[in-house]
Amino acid sequence: MATVVRTRPRAARRRLAAALLVPALALPLAACSPDRPAPEDTAADLAAGIARGDVGGLAFSNGTAESVQGHLDAVLEPVSEFAHTVEVDDVVLDEEGDDAGERATATLAYRWDVTQDAAWEYTTTVDLTFAEPGEGEDGPGRWEAAWEPDVLVPDLGQNDRLAVERVRAERAEIVGLDDAPIVTERPVYRLGVDKTRVDAAGWDGAARALAGVVGLDPEEFAQRVAGAGGKAFVEAITVRTEDTAGIDVDAARQIEGVAVLDDELPLAPTREFARQILGRVGDATAEIVDESEGAVVAGDTVGLSGLQRQYDEQLRGTPGVSVSIVPGGETDAEPAEVFAVEPVAGVPLRTTLRPDMQVAAEQVLAGQTSPSAIVAIRPSTGEVLTAASGTAGEGMSTATTGQYAPGSTFKVATTLAMLRAGLTPDSTVACPPELTVDGRAFQNVPGYPTDALGEVPLRTAFANSCNTAMIGQRDAVSQQALHDAAASLGLGVESDLGAPAFFGDVPAEADGTDHAASMIGQGRVLASPLGMATVAASVAAGHRVAPVMVRPDVQPASAEQPAGDLTEDEAATLRSLMRSVVTDGSADVLADLPGEVGAKTGTAQYGDGTQAHAWMIAVQGDLAVAVFVETGDGGSTTAGPLMRAFLDAPNQG
Repeated sequence: MATVVRTRPRAARRRLAAALLVPALALPLAACSPDRPAPEDTAADLAAGIARGDVGGLAFSNGTAESVQGHLDAVLEPVSEFAHTVEVDDVVLDEEGDDAGERATATLAYRWDVTQDAAWEYTTTVDLTFAEPGEGEDGPGRWEAAWEPDVLVPDLGQNDRLAVERVRAERAEIVGLDDAPIVTERPVYRLGVDKTRVDAAGWDGAARALAGVVGLDPEEFAQRVAGAGGKAFVEAITVRTEDTAGIDVDAARQIEGVAVLDDELPLAPTREFARQILGRVGDATAEIVDESEGAVVAGDTVGLSGLQRQYDEQLRGTPGVSVSIVPGGETDAEPAEVFAVEPVAGVPLRTTLRPDMQVAAEQVLAGQTSPSAIVAIRPSTGEVLTAASGTAGEGMSTATTGQYAPGSTFKVATTLAMLRAGLTPDSTVACPPELTVDGRAFQNVPGYPTDALGEVPLRTAFANSCNTAMIGQRDAVSQQALHDAAASLGLGVESDLGAPAFFGDVPAEADGTDHAASMIGQGRVLASPLGMATVAASVAAGHRVAPVMVRPDVQPASAEQPAGDLTEDEAATLRSLMRSVVTDGSADVLADLPGEVGAKTGTAQYGDGTQAHAWMIAVQGDLAVAVFVETGDGGSTTAGPLMRAFLDAPNQG
C-alpha cells in the first residue's frame, strides 16, 4: 500500500470567507444565469493544465498565460519525472458582499508518485474572479484565476524553486559464517588532483606528477583533469589505508595541487580475499543504469561483478528522496524540506565463508605461478567455508568454476562403483605396470612403488593410486555405473550454491579407451575443485552433500541435506580406504596431522601429455578439502604440501 504523506497548506490568507457550497438556485441571480460559465469548469481546466504542464489558453486575472507557463515550467521541472495528478477538491462560491457570486475559491489536490511506495500529497487554493466581457467582446464573460506561486506548492515564494535530492541508501555488508564481517566499511585514501589547490597553470603538472606516482597514463589523466570543472576533485586512485598496494601516498601528498582524502568503502579484509567470488563495487555503468528501469541512476554505487553484482538489488537497498523549497533571491535562508522518503538500507548477504580460513587458504596459494585453488566444506552442513583461487587464475574463480580432469581423485567414485559391483577392500586386483586398451597404453604415474604392483588387494591399489588396477575393472563397472557412483558423491549434481559454479560432468555413455580413461578421472570426466571437495564431503558425511555458499534468504544455516543414495556403509568403506592413502600410500605427507585424516591424490596429464594437473582431496573430522594446481609435478608432490600447510594452519579447525 502506498505511503501517503500530506503537506498542509499554510493558513489560507487568500481564502475568502468560508461558505457552504449551496445549490445553484440559492445563488444570486447573476450567478444562476444559464449563460454564465461555472467556476468549477475553470478550476477543472486549471487543474488539467497544471497536470499536463500546459496552461496555454487559460485566463489569469494577474498575468498572461505565457508568464504563468514560464513560472510553472521553472518550478515543476525538478519533479516532472514523477507521475502525478492534479484534481479539483472543491470550489466554494463567495455569497457575501456587493460582489456576491463574483468570487470563488478552488482547492486543488496534488499527488506526486515520488516512488513506487510513497506519494507526496497536498492541497493548495486558488482565487477565482468573474470578469464581464470587455469592450468589443461577445459572450457571457469568464472566470479568471489569480496566479500565485503557492498555487503549485504550499509556502512557495515568488522566486522560490523546488529541488529533488536522491538520498543514497546504506549498502549492506557481505558477511561470512556466524555473521563474521567480510565486506564492510574499511578506511581508504582517495588520491586525486584538487583543482582549487593550485592555479590553472599548475593543473597539468599536478596531474602528470600524480599519474607517475600511482601508475596511470599521464596523458590520459591530464586530459581528464583538464576536462573537469574548475573546482573539481579528480580522483586518480583509491587505496586501502592499511595496504596501499605499493603506492607512495606520502610522495603524492608532496605534489602541489594533489589531495589525499580519508574515506571509507565497502571492502573485504584483504585485496585478494575471495575477490573472484565476491566481485567489486563501483559507479554504475550506462548499461546497468539502462537495465535497472529507473532503480539505478548515474553516480549510484552498485555491484559490478561477482556476488556484489548478482545480489546487488538486495545489497544496495532502496534510495530515499527529499523534495525541498529552495529560497530565491538574495537570502541566507536554508532550503526547507517539504517531503521526504527515507532510504531503506540494504539487507546483508550471508555467506558460509569463514574469513580466517579463507585468508589462510589464500596465503597457502600465494606463491603459485599456475592457476590454483583450495575449497573447504563442512560435511555436516554442506557449508563452503573456503573457496580460494590463486592469483595466477587471471580473475577466474578457479575454485568454483574451473573445469579440469580430476585424475586419480576420481578413483573415489570409481571405487564406489567397484564396491557396488561386489568388490571389497580385500578383493584382489591386478596392478600391472602397463595396460593396453584398444591399442592405447595406460601406465601408472612415474615413481609408482614396485612393491604395490602385481596381484594386490584393492586397498593397496587405492592407497598407491594404481591406474591399471582401476582400468582393469572396466568390464565390471559400466560407464553408467561410474556416472551414477559419481552422482552419489555429488559430482555432476547441481546444487543451490548461491553463486556461479561448475559441479562436474561425468558422461553416462563411453566405451573403449574413453571408458578406460574415465575409470581414472580423465578422458571426458571433468570436475572443479568445488566438485571434488563435495566428493570428499559426501564420504565424510555418509550421504551425498549439496554444497551451499550463499544464503540470500537471510535464514540461519540449516544442516538439512538431500538423502541421495550413498549409504553410510559405503561411505565408511571409502573413509577407510582414504585413511590407507595417508597411512600407507601416496598422501603420507599428512600422516602426522592430528585426527583420522583420509585423502586421495590425483595427477591428470593434459595438453601433449607432458603437463599435469595436481590434485589432493582430504577429510579431517568435520572438514573436507580439495587442493588443485593446474600445472604441477603430481598430486603427492605439488598438491600434498599445500594440503598439509592448509590443514596445519592456525585456527583451521
